[in-house]
Amino acid sequence: MSAVVEVDDLVVELMTPAGIVRAVDGVSLRIEPGETVTIIGESGSGKSTTAMSLLRLLPDDLAVISGTASIVGNDVVGTRKHLGALRGRAVGLIPQDPMTALNPISTVGAQLAESIRRAQPGLDKAAARARAVELMHQVHIDAPEKRMRSYPHELSGGMLQRILIAAAIGAEPQLIVADEPTSALDVTVQAGILDLLLELQERTGVAMLLITHDLGVARLMSDRVHVMRRGVFVEGGPVEQVVDRPQHEYTQALLAAIPELGPWHDAEATTGGGAAPVPTAPEPTPPDPPLPHDLTAREPASSAQTATGAELL
Repeated sequence: MSAVVEVDDLVVELMTPAGIVRAVDGVSLRIEPGETVTIIGESGSGKSTTAMSLLRLLPDDLAVISGTASIVGNDVVGTRKHLGALRGRAVGLIPQDPMTALNPISTVGAQLAESIRRAQPGLDKAAARARAVELMHQVHIDAPEKRMRSYPHELSGGMLQRILIAAAIGAEPQLIVADEPTSALDVTVQAGILDLLLELQERTGVAMLLITHDLGVARLMSDRVHVMRRGVFVEGGPVEQVVDRPQHEYTQALLAAIPELGPWHDAEATTGGGAAPVPTAPEPTPPDPPLPHDLTAREPASSAQTATGAELL
C-alpha cells in the first residue's frame, strides 16, 4: 500500500520585514496508512510551518515552497489543482486553538454541518445535520442535538476541540493533521482529547501527522518522531528509541527540560493504553546546546543510523 504522505527535501522560505527566513530547510518524511508521525520541537522550530506548507495554508506572497511532497498520491508543492479535493476530504485539520477556530456568531451545529456539506456537496441540509449529530456522538459529546444549537462561547475548550475533531473526521479522511491539538487546553482536559484521537485512529485506521512541543504527548501518540530545531530534523526514528535513548544533544536537552517520564510498561498499566500520564510541564525551553558546524551553517544534512536504530541528521 502506498504511503499517505511522502515529503522529500522540503524547503520553506518566508518573506519577513527583516528579509528572507528559511523556516524549513530540507526536511523529508513519510507516513504510512494508520501510522502517527510526530514532529516535535520548541516554539519557532518550524514544525507548524512544515505542516501548514503541506496543506498550502501559507500565503503565496509570504512563502516560497520547494522540494517535493505528495498527499495520497497528489502533488501538493508543484501545483494547487488537487488542494480542493484534498482539504476536508482526504485530509482533516485539527487546529491549535479551539477557542478561536470557530465563528462566534454561528452555532457549532451549523458550522459542523457546513463543513460536512463542503466535503460532500451532494448532501442536503437535513442529511448534513443528521451527519453532524452522528459525528458528535462519535466524539463523545453528550446530548448532541442540544449542543448543535450552542454558540462557541457557551462551550468549554475541550468541548470545542471535540467539535473540531468531528469536523476533521466528517469526510472519513485518510490523513489527519493535528497541530498542537491540546496545547490550548487545561491539563485535566488534554488526556481526554488524546484518548479520543487514539480511539478514532484505532477504529478508522486514519494516518496522522502530529505537531507538538510535548515529549509526553509524542511518546503516547506516535509510531515515529522527528525532532526539529531551526528548521531541520536533527534526529528521527521509532518513538521508543528517540525518547528513551536519544542520541542527539538537542533531543537530550528537550528531555532534560521536562519531568522524568516513567517506564513504558508503567504508563500502559496506569492507563490501560490511555492518555493519563501526559506530563504537565509547560513548553520546554532547553538551553541551546552548541551544534556541529554543518547544522549551524545550514549545509545539506545526511542521515546516519545509530546503534539504536534512531536516525541522526
